[in-house]
Amino acid sequence: MNILILGASYGSLLSTKLLMAGHNVTLVCLPEEADLINKEGTIVRMTLRGEVEPRLLKSGAFPGTLNACTPGDADPTNYDLIGFAMQEPQYQAVPVAELLNRIAASGKPCLSIMNMPPHAYLRRLDKVDAEALRPCFQKAEVWDKFDTDNVSLCSPDPQAFRPPEEQLNFLHVGLPTNFKAAAFGKTKHTAVLDQLSKDIDAVRLEGKEVPVKLRLHNSLFVPLAKWSMLLTGNYRCITEDGMRPIKEAVHSDVDLARELYHWVDSLVQKLGADTADHVPFEKYANAAQSLLKPSSAARAIDAGAVNIERVDRLVQIIASQHGMQHDAVDEIVKLVDARLEKNRAK
Repeated sequence: MNILILGASYGSLLSTKLLMAGHNVTLVCLPEEADLINKEGTIVRMTLRGEVEPRLLKSGAFPGTLNACTPGDADPTNYDLIGFAMQEPQYQAVPVAELLNRIAASGKPCLSIMNMPPHAYLRRLDKVDAEALRPCFQKAEVWDKFDTDNVSLCSPDPQAFRPPEEQLNFLHVGLPTNFKAAAFGKTKHTAVLDQLSKDIDAVRLEGKEVPVKLRLHNSLFVPLAKWSMLLTGNYRCITEDGMRPIKEAVHSDVDLARELYHWVDSLVQKLGADTADHVPFEKYANAAQSLLKPSSAARAIDAGAVNIERVDRLVQIIASQHGMQHDAVDEIVKLVDARLEKNRAK
C-alpha cells in the first residue's frame, strides 16, 4: 500500500514500521526536512526486546520505498491511508490546512497518531459535546469538512523524540510500546488498518520480533487511555520556571499521580469505555521509571513555544460536561496557560 504521513519526526516511527512490512510511505514535512530525507532517508534508534544496545533502523534497508514532500506537493488521492503525526497547532499553517481540505475531499481513511484527537474524531463520541471543545484547538475548522467515519485515532503510546544533537531525519525511541488504533466507521477502511496491522506483526529482523506493533481495537475509547498518562505525567513535567522528567512528575508524589490517573480513567469510562480499555496505573508508573526526559509539551514550552497541544484543557472541559472536576487538572491548565502567555509576551 501507499501511505501518506503528515509529520516527519514522530511520523518516522510509524513509517519505519510500514517500510519494514513492505509498504511505501511519503512523509509531509518542511522543505529542509524533505530534502534531507529524500537524500539520506530516516533513522530510528530503538532497542529490541532482549537486547542491551539500541539498533539504528535505516529506512533504506527495508523493502518499502520512502520519500518526502512539502504540503503543497502532496496529492492525497494517490494513497491508501493517511496518517496525522504533526503537533495539533501545526495544522493551522495555511499550506497544511489546505492539504487537510484536499484530504477531506478525497474520502481516504485517516489515522491520527496525535496526542490531541482531531476534532472530527471527537464528533464520533456520543457523550461528548464536540462543539464546546472547539476552543481547545488552534484552528478547529480545519477538521470540519471531514466525514467522521473516515477518521480514526491511534494512541501514541511509544515514547520517542528527536535528540537536539541529531539531524532532522533522526528519531530516538525511549519506550517501544504499541500503537493502539480504533476501528473506522467504515468497514472497508478498517480492513486497510487490519491488513497493515498483520503485516507489521509479521516483520522479523534477524529472526527477532521488532517492537512497536499496530494493534486494532473495536472500541473508540482504547486510544483515550493515553489521556490519563498525559495528565499524570506529560503535562506535569511543566513547572512554573522550567521542566522536569516524566519519571519525576509521576514519582515525586505517586499518591497524587495515582489519584489523578484514576480520575481521568473514570472520566473516559463515563464516556463509554470499558474497564478493559485502560492501562493499569502500576504498569504506567513502572514504565515511567525509565522516562528520564521531559515530555515534548514541556520541552516545547521551555523552548519558547506560544502554542502546544491542549489535551489538558480538553479533559477539563469534557469533565465539566459530566459534572466532574479535579483541582490538579485545574492547576495544570492554569500553569500551562501562564507559561504560554509568558512566551507570547516575549
